[in-house]
Amino acid sequence: MIPALLFLFGAPPGGQGDGRVMGAFVVQMVLIVGIVYFLLIRPKVQQEKKHRARLSQLKKGDEVVTTGGVIGEIIHLKDDRITVKSGESRLVIQRDRIAEVRSPTGPETTAPA
Repeated sequence: MIPALLFLFGAPPGGQGDGRVMGAFVVQMVLIVGIVYFLLIRPKVQQEKKHRARLSQLKKGDEVVTTGGVIGEIIHLKDDRITVKSGESRLVIQRDRIAEVRSPTGPETTAPA
């Protein structure tokens, strides 16, 4: 692999092209970091941004699933406290603990994994 890189970047034989090999290494590392960013980090950040926007638009009647797995309907909103009716029970939960929002009229939105 290294001889091929030396050939590609025009390094003369005998080890006199160490600067060019180091330049090739830096280029490869920049490419790897760019690929990781665009394939892993950026989509995760965008998904979290959409989820936060969806949480800020909660309204009465939305069906939610908490991170603990409780499924219920929002009956009261107050800042970051939300009252959810699940079965015959009413629970007060934090807005941040909602993992999934299901509007009765809209499509399902899931939380970041």
